[in-house]
Amino acid sequence: MIKIATAYVLIITDVGVEMDVLEQIKAIEGVEEAYLVYGNYDIIAKVTSKDVNDLKKRVIGQFRTIQKIRNTMTLIGVDE
Repeated sequence: MIKIATAYVLIITDVGVEMDVLEQIKAIEGVEEAYLVYGNYDIIAKVTSKDVNDLKKRVIGQFRTIQKIRNTMTLIGVDE
C-alpha cells in the first residue's frame, strides 16, 4: 500500500486578489484541489505529496512565496 501525505492549506489573501492567487496555487505541483471560500479564509487547497517532509517543503517553499498571501494555516492529515 502506497501512503501519501495530505494537507489542507487555509489561505488569507490581500483584498481583491483572490482569483489571481487561486490560479497561482492551482499551478503548484501536488495541489489536487483549490477553491475560493467564504468566511475567515479566502482559499482552501488540498495538497498531496510523497511524505510529510516533502509536503512541508512544498507548502513553505511555494505557497508562502506568493506575495499576495497574507497568512496560511496548514492542516496535515494523520492516517494511523
